[in-house]
Amino acid sequence: MTTSSSVQSPISGQDQAAVAAVPARMIETWAAHDADGFADLFVEDGTMILPGLYRKGRDEIRAFMAAAFAGHYQGTRVTGTPLEIKPLSGDAVALITEGGVIRAGADELADSDAIRASWILVRRGDGWKLAVYQNGPRDPK
Repeated sequence: MTTSSSVQSPISGQDQAAVAAVPARMIETWAAHDADGFADLFVEDGTMILPGLYRKGRDEIRAFMAAAFAGHYQGTRVTGTPLEIKPLSGDAVALITEGGVIRAGADELADSDAIRASWILVRRGDGWKLAVYQNGPRDPK
């Protein structure tokens, strides 16, 4: 993982580790099919954008994930690896990751399901929360 320092307000090594840990928390909540925990990764008015999908606010994100975990995401796992952290200010960063949804019953991520994602995280209290999450296919079709 790289850290870009082109912004005047770089974040500390401790904050970099905390930011990089957010994808791991998403993986954990997904593995538990925990829609509440997933939604709690976001600020109250956070935004989640997936191909063909736009959800704003924890309530909409929670409702979507609860339905998805009971439906097309049932039995799936998710993976993600931080690639780059770009400080935007002392209290905001952009995080770039690569990963995707591992289909139910599969042992590994299919190339066709691989994504790259952009995360905008903001410091809230002593932790980092998602303000915006957006992903798209890793490979061109």
